[in-house]
Amino acid sequence: MENLIGLLVLVPLLGAAVLLCGGRRLDRIGPWLGTLLAAASFVIGVVLFAGLLGRSADDRTLRVTVFQWVPVGGFRADIGFQLDQLSMTFVLLITGVGSLIHLYSIGYMAHDARPRRFFGYLNLFLAAMLLLVTANNYLLLYAGWEGVGLASYLLIGFWQHKPSAATAAKKAFLVNRVGDMGLSIAIMLLFTTFGTFAFQPVLAGADRTGEGRLTAIALLLLLAACGKSAQVPLQSWLGDAMEGPTPVSALIHAATMVTAGVYLITRSGPLFEGAPDAQLAVVTVGAVTLLFGAIVGCAKDDIKKALAGSTMSQIGYMVLAAGLGPIGYVFGIMHLVTHGFFKAGLFLGAGSVMHGMNDEVDMRRYGGLRKYMPVTFITFGLGYLAIIGFPGLSGFFSKDKIIEAAFAKGGTEGWILGGAALLGAAITAYYMTRVMLLTFFGEERWRKPPSPQEPSAEPAAHTGELPHPHESPKVMTIPMVVLALGSVLAGGLFSVNDAFVKWLEPVTGHSEGHSPVSAAAVTGATLAVLVLGVALAWAQYGRAPVPVVPPRGSVLTRLARRDLGQDDFNHVVLVRGGGQLTRGLVEIDHKLVDGLVHGTAVSVGGLSGLLRRLQNGYARSYAVSMFGGAAVLIAATLLMRAV
Repeated sequence: MENLIGLLVLVPLLGAAVLLCGGRRLDRIGPWLGTLLAAASFVIGVVLFAGLLGRSADDRTLRVTVFQWVPVGGFRADIGFQLDQLSMTFVLLITGVGSLIHLYSIGYMAHDARPRRFFGYLNLFLAAMLLLVTANNYLLLYAGWEGVGLASYLLIGFWQHKPSAATAAKKAFLVNRVGDMGLSIAIMLLFTTFGTFAFQPVLAGADRTGEGRLTAIALLLLLAACGKSAQVPLQSWLGDAMEGPTPVSALIHAATMVTAGVYLITRSGPLFEGAPDAQLAVVTVGAVTLLFGAIVGCAKDDIKKALAGSTMSQIGYMVLAAGLGPIGYVFGIMHLVTHGFFKAGLFLGAGSVMHGMNDEVDMRRYGGLRKYMPVTFITFGLGYLAIIGFPGLSGFFSKDKIIEAAFAKGGTEGWILGGAALLGAAITAYYMTRVMLLTFFGEERWRKPPSPQEPSAEPAAHTGELPHPHESPKVMTIPMVVLALGSVLAGGLFSVNDAFVKWLEPVTGHSEGHSPVSAAAVTGATLAVLVLGVALAWAQYGRAPVPVVPPRGSVLTRLARRDLGQDDFNHVVLVRGGGQLTRGLVEIDHKLVDGLVHGTAVSVGGLSGLLRRLQNGYARSYAVSMFGGAAVLIAATLLMRAV
């Protein structure tokens, strides 16, 4: 089994190397080769999972060192892997959902000019993410972390002929660099504190380390998680990342990149548990982000950007759960897995709609598509019911548990966090019902040709051609059906006899907490706010015709359309502020640092000029100098004797 762990990473990495270096001769078979290698990695994961199940619960951690990476004196970094229940969960999610997205991409990218390169990037992404979650030390995790950032940059900007895509890729890369700096500094502090990068000794020694040092490390790790998982204040890149092909959106926003931050916090749990202030920062970031993303999702007419706001919000739930410690770790990861099913299905469903609508993304130009795309409608609808927490579906089991765990935090903090999670559930029901109604119900607004005055960047608006909606080919619908089944069944299967809790507990630990609110009361409140959110969306978008041109809306609506001013804030505080700081530093450099250097040079030059006057070349001057010096010495000697 230990020998198979390295193959998890090696197989998709080999696929990336072959596809990116193989040349045009692989253009025809490249997509199928990339998909086959992703599926092979999934098969290896299933074999390893079966092997772990054959072991006792306390003996399911496999560690293997491939070779010493950097052995320099007391500094040692290994290429080593660790497979336990936590990393195994991520392996199955990454390879399973990733393989389905590969298969879907064969149909979606069929008419693209560079499918081989696209699938090479997808394989590279899988390899980097698998390296991240199977590494047995923080330094190797950092290598996977940076690999994910590189691959996401390449995938988001894949259609670089579009200036918006190139800008979005650069924005994602730069924002993530901020978080990456936090991770790199945290790793340095970990080594100076524990003398090693390996997870096992670092986490075991956390309880013997000062709280101040742990707080600094944990806050830096949180900064890194905020970047990769698009949490406040590093969330601004996520909506722009929708410029990439839709399979990229599904891969980044469902099963891989945005979950990396949740993995990092959960894996580093003992570090956060030893730093209560850092834990408070984690739950605060999660609570704020789950509301932030939900509000943004309410105002977006672009179907992919509405789902991006949803992703931001749902990852906020996971971060909130991870910040709760042992009462929340398991449920955060459980929601991560169920979210992987229904959010990937929702994004692939959005891509299917776009495929049948001439790449139109404006939901106000949809309507009545359920009879033209029955498979897409059913699979998308099941994902919708799962994400809003409809009883019996996956989201119902995982999200409710996070809300219960938030209340179990106790005290005023528990009431605030639980209330925020409940409010987020209500807003989720509203904006997802809005997406369903605008897309699949109501009048067929796409039959109305857009007027020249209507702002639109879509092909249909430029050509004047009306779309002819149709169902996607089977190579696209089969992955959607599989993901819909996961959206329906995964939560229930995980909850039977607390199977998921028992699976993860040996790694993450678990405690029930003491909630002031009963589980039945939480379930009742969650269902009540679900009905309220659905009813509000129906009253606004289901009863009356939807205008093709969005109305002006309230101040909050206009602000939500601008992502609650996140880009404006970044521009004022970071761009302008950074520019002013840079100009100030340049002034200090010129006037203080350079002035000090130049002043010293001028002073030395002036002193040299004075000394030069004594060296005039006349023998009589030198004789007088020697006579004067001798006279001074004789006078000093006589004076000392007299004293």
